[in-house]
Parts: sequence; C-alpha cells; structure tokens
Amino acid sequence: MLRAKAFGITDAAKLTPSDKREPMSTSDAEKRVLDGTTWDEFCDALQEAGNIIRSPAAPQDAFNQAEGYRYLARLLRGGLESFLEFRDPLFPQLRCGAHETIKLGADNPDNRYESAPLSPKYDYRITGNRGTVDYLGFSTIINKYASGGTMEVTGHIDTRGMDIGPNGELELIISRNKHDGNWLPMGPETNSINVRQTFQDRVNEKAADLKIERIGADEDRPEAFSATKLERGLQGAIGFVKGSATLFENWSESFLPTLNELPPADQAYCQLIGGDPNIFYFHSAWQLADDEVFIIDAPEIPECQTWNFQLDNWWMESLDYRHHTIHVNKHTAHYNSDGSVRVVVSHTDPGVPNWIETAGHNMGTMCWRWIGAKQHPELKTRVAKLAELK
Repeated sequence: MLRAKAFGITDAAKLTPSDKREPMSTSDAEKRVLDGTTWDEFCDALQEAGNIIRSPAAPQDAFNQAEGYRYLARLLRGGLESFLEFRDPLFPQLRCGAHETIKLGADNPDNRYESAPLSPKYDYRITGNRGTVDYLGFSTIINKYASGGTMEVTGHIDTRGMDIGPNGELELIISRNKHDGNWLPMGPETNSINVRQTFQDRVNEKAADLKIERIGADEDRPEAFSATKLERGLQGAIGFVKGSATLFENWSESFLPTLNELPPADQAYCQLIGGDPNIFYFHSAWQLADDEVFIIDAPEIPECQTWNFQLDNWWMESLDYRHHTIHVNKHTAHYNSDGSVRVVVSHTDPGVPNWIETAGHNMGTMCWRWIGAKQHPELKTRVAKLAELK
C-alpha cells in the first residue's frame, strides 16, 4: 500500500538518532554550506513534496488542496523543530510535536503528545508529577517516519502498571537492561520515546509535568552547532515531511472502499505506525452532500478507560477543535437510556445530542477508539437526509 519512494524518499532520508550511515566529513559539509548546495537541495526537495498533495486520488478542489499545502507547512515546522532543535539523544527534551496547529495521523484532540530522541547506548530517567490526567502512557519506538516508514513500539508502560507516589510523584527508568521499579525497555534500534496524555475533561484534569534526562549527563554540554548538524537537520526535516505526508495520504486513499462506513482498522498496521497498544482503532473516510448527515450508532459501550470519536480532513488532520465541536468522548457524550450512544455528523446543527461539526468540509477521514477495553463492539453507520433526521 505504501509507495514512499515514488516521491523521492530514499535511504538518505533516514536521519534518526540511530542512523547507521557513515557521517559526512566536516570538510564536505562545510563546503556544501558555503556554496549553498545544502540550502538549495533542501528547497528543491520541499518543492518536490508538493507532488504528494497532487496525488490523483486526493481531492482536487481548491479548499482541500489549500489544506494540503498548509499540512506540508505544518509538517515542515514540526520536522525543523525535531531535527534541528531537539534531535540530540545525549540531551533529550520532551516536546509537544502534534497539537492544535501541527497535526498528523488522526491526532487525537483529547491527547497531549510529547516525544524525545533516545539512543539504546544510554540509560534515561523521566521524573515529575503524574497530575490527574485520565491516561498517561509511555512507549519507546523505532521512528522511521522520515523515511516514509513505520513507528514500531519496542516497549510500553502506563501509569496503571506503575508505582506512583502519594502526591503523584513518579520516576521511570528507560534502558536496554531490566531495572528495578518503574522500567520501560528499549530495543537495539529504539530511537525515540512517545508520551501520551489522554484527557476526558481537559478543563478539570491536570496534565502530567515531566522531565527526561540521560543518566550521567550532569557535567556534559552539547556540542556547538555545525555545518554537519545543519545538513543532517535539514535532510531529516524534509524526510519527515515527505515520509509522513506520503504515509497518511496513502492511508486515506485506502479508506475509499469503505466510504461512510466505520469498520475496525487493521490493528497490526495501526501498531506498526505508532498506535498505542491499549487502543483498538476504527478508521475510514466520509463524504456528505449539503443536505445529508452521517449517523454512527454504538449499541454497546464496553468497560474501558475511555473512548472517543473524531472527524478529520482528507490529510488525516483532526479538524479545528479550537473553534468547532469535532469530537466526542466518554466524558462529554450524551448517552441513551439503554446506555448506547448515537453520534451525528452534520454540516449544520441537527438539533440532536452528540453533534459533530464538519467545519466547512464535505469529505475527509474519521477515527473511533476504544481505549483500555477488553471487548471491541462494532459500530453501525448510515447516511440520511437532514430533513429525515429532524
């Protein structure tokens, strides 16, 4: 299904902290910076990334194309931060790389995402306070998004299986070798950590406050910036733009056979590209005429940590949840008397509970999650006329 290399993504884009390629000599990197080659190649590759947005199966109208190019710009911002500013596994910092204005891969509006680079050569410690957020999980991963690849989980733990202090204090050791207490394993190719905080009630729940450090780094300082760091950083950023955009545009195309249905996703594939092991996913695409609504019925809500549904655009970005109600969860949902839930996606307010706004879109993708559930009931969907619903 994936065709990352069709857009010029080669092995040269695999610029993760565990990159096994021989480093470019300092003199070569300096020459390329001085003669402008490094910058020119970066700009050329960014222009080439526009081909992803113009994929024949992607929507070709100006609205969706504009969102597509904004998507590339957002990915570029995230890639530059990640590869130029926060890529050193010797001095990792947790950063929020997906949020209200940088989105990818059906980013969950209920989540705060944080990540940091790691190297299996070293041991790390996370300290801080758990807060009161409903779910807090940690995953070590092999992040290959910059090569149009995968995000394989190499270790996972969440606070349900951790010792937490009486006032929320926590300490977590990340290492190859087993450690007493709260321990998160790394594999031989681990290059990053993902931290997920999932809220049910953002207004009243308190986010976790966390810090990561390499054990033994107290007296060290990062090396000064250099031509080599610039070149590798720019290559990594553009690799992230191309790899991520290609991965999720291809995935959107794969949903078209189940348009306006919401079947279970391929769970193994979801895990391979960075899904949380505690989550069971439903993914598909939707499309509605101006006078239509999309109805999702969940006849059975299983015992679970939480659940949610969200509406995304074609590029698998969550819609603008700052200004529109584009998702619903276990806490915010209205339940029927029998415990079931009906969600209604509509362009205008249909006058029923659990209305999900399309926010100016007439097509896109969508995601339903059961989080921490042992059973994963399927969902019933149908398209109806707005007048019929009223």
